[in-house]
Amino acid sequence: GPALSVSGSWRWRCYEHKQYRNGLKFCKQILSNPKFAEHGETLAMKGLTLNCLGKKEEAYELVRRGLRNDLKSHVCWHVYGLLQRSDKKYDEAIKCYRNALKWDKDNLQILRDLSLLQIQMRDLEGYRETRYQLLQLRPAQRASWIGYAVAYHLLEDFEMAAKIVEEFRKTQQTSPDKVDYEYSELLLYQNQVLREASLHKEALDHLNNYEKQICDKLAVEETRGELLLRLERPEEASEVYRRLQERNPENWAYYQGLENALKPGSIEERQKIYEESWVKFPKGLVPRRLPLNFLTGEKFRECLDSYLRMNFSKGCPPVFTTLKSLYTDKEKVTIIEELVVGYETCLKSCRMFSKNDNGKEEPPTTLLWVQYFLAQHFDFIGQPTLALEYINTAIDSTPTLIELFLIKAKIYKHAGNIKEAARWMDEAQALDTADRFINSKCAKYMLKAGLIKEAEEMCSKFTREGTSAVENLNEMQCMWFQTECALAYKSMNKFGEALKKCHEIERHFVEITDDQFDFHTYCMRKMTLRSYVDLLKLEDVLRQHPFYYKAARTAIQIYLALHDKPLTDDSKESHTDTENLTDKELKKLRNKQRRAQKKAQLEEEKKNAEKEKQLKNQKKKKEDDDEEIGGPKEELIPDKLAKPENPLEEAVKFLIPLKNLVRNKIETHLLAFEIYFRKEKYLLMLQSIKRAVTIEPSNPWLHQCLLRFLKHCVSVCAVNESADLPEAVRTVLKQEISRLFGESNPQSFNKNYLSQHSNSIPHRLAAAKMMVYLEPSSDKMACEIATALDESLSGGSIQICTEVLEALHEGHLGEGQQKAAEAYRAACHKIYPYSLAFMPPGYQDNSTTISANGDLSAGEHDDMANEM
Repeated sequence: GPALSVSGSWRWRCYEHKQYRNGLKFCKQILSNPKFAEHGETLAMKGLTLNCLGKKEEAYELVRRGLRNDLKSHVCWHVYGLLQRSDKKYDEAIKCYRNALKWDKDNLQILRDLSLLQIQMRDLEGYRETRYQLLQLRPAQRASWIGYAVAYHLLEDFEMAAKIVEEFRKTQQTSPDKVDYEYSELLLYQNQVLREASLHKEALDHLNNYEKQICDKLAVEETRGELLLRLERPEEASEVYRRLQERNPENWAYYQGLENALKPGSIEERQKIYEESWVKFPKGLVPRRLPLNFLTGEKFRECLDSYLRMNFSKGCPPVFTTLKSLYTDKEKVTIIEELVVGYETCLKSCRMFSKNDNGKEEPPTTLLWVQYFLAQHFDFIGQPTLALEYINTAIDSTPTLIELFLIKAKIYKHAGNIKEAARWMDEAQALDTADRFINSKCAKYMLKAGLIKEAEEMCSKFTREGTSAVENLNEMQCMWFQTECALAYKSMNKFGEALKKCHEIERHFVEITDDQFDFHTYCMRKMTLRSYVDLLKLEDVLRQHPFYYKAARTAIQIYLALHDKPLTDDSKESHTDTENLTDKELKKLRNKQRRAQKKAQLEEEKKNAEKEKQLKNQKKKKEDDDEEIGGPKEELIPDKLAKPENPLEEAVKFLIPLKNLVRNKIETHLLAFEIYFRKEKYLLMLQSIKRAVTIEPSNPWLHQCLLRFLKHCVSVCAVNESADLPEAVRTVLKQEISRLFGESNPQSFNKNYLSQHSNSIPHRLAAAKMMVYLEPSSDKMACEIATALDESLSGGSIQICTEVLEALHEGHLGEGQQKAAEAYRAACHKIYPYSLAFMPPGYQDNSTTISANGDLSAGEHDDMANEM
């Protein structure tokens, strides 16, 4: 008996100290004794230890056997919970812990483990109860107090949270002079809770009382400014913000704070605030930039003039980016253009910004930065030919400046020639191969141009040696690369590869959610409570991040495509391709294939050698790493992914987080509609449409969804009562349809839409597609509506024109529209001469530059603002 319990505690200790081999030795000693061959707790501990060594199957078997032999043992239940937890089955683990507590209700270790799972699963009520029990059992430990306070904080009972922190704070003996970071963090956390409870007066008093003991002086000042504004004590607040400005004159939030404190009544007064700063901080850029948001006319020109001169003289590459937000105002754009074009003329002729400057000559670099700015300016307002002229002039004068090539690539990208853009990005990259930013940019452009292999090689310059670049980028959760890869594969119709990337990104998000697990204990120990609460709030809305949104959208679109047209084996297609080639061409093709095969073979051998090396490394790493493992994940195989049993169910998995977290984007609801339309879920279609209508009622894609929905519902509701729609659903549909569409039928609804938005190309395209959808014979008229390119029409861009061209080719505007498509392509080519999408049929892109002053002069259409 006693010997057993001694070695039992040793088993647990070995487990906690990660001495798994010793732990197994103790288990073996006990189990080899015939009396205890079926001892439940020992079997369970043996299982847990084996799980840590990666033997999952065996582990589950032993633990379950142990549990069967001793159902009243808290150890067995606890171990079973730990096993489920290591498998990320948190709900199951919570059940196990609750069972364990039935047999040992005050076991600290189990209570702690339970509280971790409750906060991980956001069972906040349960978490509060468990933390209360821990506080009662261990009132002397600070983690007990803090955990209990955090529970109330997360349940948004801020006053109670503040009281608990205060009770705990009173027990802390610290001398006012001693620097104690953990106590300082506690005070800042307490202040945050008071502010969130809207106890601004108390929070300010608290700051003033304890400020000597808070280490983060900047946080104290910023918080004080914010609180004084809230308490409407503007004089004191303005003092605080002036002090903060002295500390950092380039932080725009301080100017905003000062404005809120001084409440200027007119534009003159508002400008005065900044004029004081110009005197105080003669080199400050932010105080000169901010007034440009509210000044107009002559005052705007003066302020802009001094801001630009400071930047150009100094040579400040991001100056255009800082002004981009002003480009929504036509008048301001004109002033910017006049000023900077004026600078360029004067700098060329007399090396000054203007003829009236008194004799101060500028260095030659100033002209360079002015031309750099103008290239970006004309690119942004959709005049690529002029933009290229300026950037080429700059490159001729300084062929070693990387930024210039970057902009040249950007201009080509915006003008629709991504291949040329990638080439210039490659030039930029070649100028400095040790620059990771340029390297990443170049890889991104290559992916956009569909050069996936080249992009991988580009990235491999900066990834870890010994592993392939793609694996390393996945390991590092490099999501921009994976997103671009997914889009590139999707545009090549390699759906399996694209889905693999989307699922990898989805896995990163699962991993980020799991990674918070370790912080629940760490933050209580280290007292980094402000950051901890921020982390929890971030995790709650993690999947609204753009990275997830893009991956989910791409995956949903692919699954929809796979539902509409499931993949079959491609062997037939490649066969027919070779039939209509001449002998010579066939010979060429065979040689090419042979070369490719040889190259692939060499690469394969190289890869295998690398893989062996990798496996060796991994094996070694696994042996070194004795942490709990969640077990290997299922491998993502592209071919398997591209042939899902039920594509729509897969799409829904990606959709649900978007529906919960990204409700404000119309695309979320339209993607939802597309899925439910195919699943014939009428009420869910209706829900998606109603949500979309509240966001942007005239959206072109939404219009198409509305009409398809209306046509479908009319036909379903018209069928006799025997149809498979329940009566209640039918009633709701009829009622909502009359609300959404009034009395109008699909045709007249489409006509109204067209007449309301007749001067916008995207809306015209949507209406034209729907004309053909409702009545295939109206293709001639639909075609005319969609392909109009008059000067008066708005919303034109390379992207929308490409969509029109695709619609013509794919028969969405009627069958046999090849002639119209060719005419439309030629018309677009005149407007967007650089765009690959509208190049003549025989055009071979041999990466020849279309020189800015070459034969292809652009028909500049200022109003056709090129989309960014």
